[in-house]
This record gives sequence, C-alpha cells and structure tokens, in this order.
Amino acid sequence: MINIQSIKAYSDNYIWLITTNEGNLVIDPGESQPVINYLQKHTLTLTDILITHHHFDHVGGVLDLKNNILGHVTGPLNHQIEGLDNHVTHGMEIESCGLKFEVIEIPGHTLDHIAYFLNDKNQPRLFCGDTLFSGGCGRVFEGTHDQMYESLKKLQKLPSNTLVYSAHEYTLANLKFAGQVERNNQDISDYIYLCQQKIKEGLPTLPSTLEIEHRINPFMRCADSDLRQAIANNMKNSKTATDAEIFSYLREWKDSF
Repeated sequence: MINIQSIKAYSDNYIWLITTNEGNLVIDPGESQPVINYLQKHTLTLTDILITHHHFDHVGGVLDLKNNILGHVTGPLNHQIEGLDNHVTHGMEIESCGLKFEVIEIPGHTLDHIAYFLNDKNQPRLFCGDTLFSGGCGRVFEGTHDQMYESLKKLQKLPSNTLVYSAHEYTLANLKFAGQVERNNQDISDYIYLCQQKIKEGLPTLPSTLEIEHRINPFMRCADSDLRQAIANNMKNSKTATDAEIFSYLREWKDSF
C-alpha cells in the first residue's frame, strides 16, 4: 500500500509525503511546521527525508524535522546542504519505507539537482523537484540551457504513464505561456479547463503524467513539428534548429513572459 499526500508550504510549494505500511517519508520539506502539523493530526511518525536540491524552499525544514525522524536524510552530493546523512548520485538506488527509488541527476535549475524515480511496473512515479513542472520547466539558475535540456531528455525516456510530482503549483501560469507558444493546441486548452476546475475545488493540479506533458508542455515538445511551425513567425530557423536551440529559445521567451 502506498499513499501520497501533498502538504502545502510557503505560497506555492508542495512537500510530498509518502506513506506505506513500513513508514513515512517526505520529499523537499522547505518548511517543518506544515509537516509536523500533518503528522500530528494523522498520528504518523516521520521515517526518512529525501532532498532534490539545495534551494532553501526545499531544505528549510530539514534540521527541525531531523530531530524527530527514525531514519535518514538523503540528498545530492552537495556538502552545503545541512543535515544530510546520505549523499547520492546518478544511477544509485535507495530504499526507504519499503520502496526502491532510482536516483537521476538532472542539472540545470541547480547543478546538484536530482530526481527520485519509483519504478513500479504498475504505476511508476517521478519526484522531480524544480526541473519538470506541469506545462513547464524550472528556470536555469546554475547550469546551462543545454544541461537543462539534456536533463529533460532523461525524464522523457521514462514510461509515458509515469506520474509526475513537481514541487510547485505553477501549472496554470505555465499553461498560459504554453497557450501562447501553441495557440492551436487543443490539448493545452482542454488541460487549462481541467486544472482550473481542480483549483476551484481546492485540489492540486499535480501529479501530472509524462503522457500529458508530451502533449501540453512546450519544453517537452522541442522536436515536435507542430510546435516548430507554431513559433515559425518569431523564430525564423525553427524548422532547421536543433532541439536544444528550440529549448533555449523557449526558455528565454518564458523568462521574459
């Protein structure tokens, strides 16, 4: 049995709480109090903490929570992150609460960024921090556009039914941009409506799936002829540019959007 719950932090962060018969873990606790409140309300004890990257809104609650966990804090190979017990790198497998996660290095947003992939044959799940958002991707703060694009390519190769658990509620803002990029993409219009209904009901728009992202996320569609045609008036070489050049153009456009 696995249950995944979003815990809100700051204005738009999601801390993901995973509960199994063998324990409870949280991913990217930027704040401790929302986690403590949830655990107390549901009489749960925290087992482990997983970290995707060093930004404060993902690690700010670690030291406080570490006082009361049964297990360990795991994160990327970055010794500046306080409280880490285990450092992991690409291709390593970690076990927590009876679950086995594959570590995928996805630099770009930060140089230390990693994702955790739960490769369940029935329902794979991806916890990708600030690299892949529904309808968008993270800003490139420390890496390069090429690094970020290569990171997204790694994620694109995962099974299409993979559930995508991003760390922020940015979906509608991202889809607004996606709709500007591909004005005739009906999948984007339909998904905007669906996400608006979820927000009205007080529900998160996440998780998404990779299958959905392949249809609505411009940053996952850099090789797609329809997207290239849609931006042809603004990017004169859109039909001959490399996929990485398309990504760079879109990321710079989004940064100024």
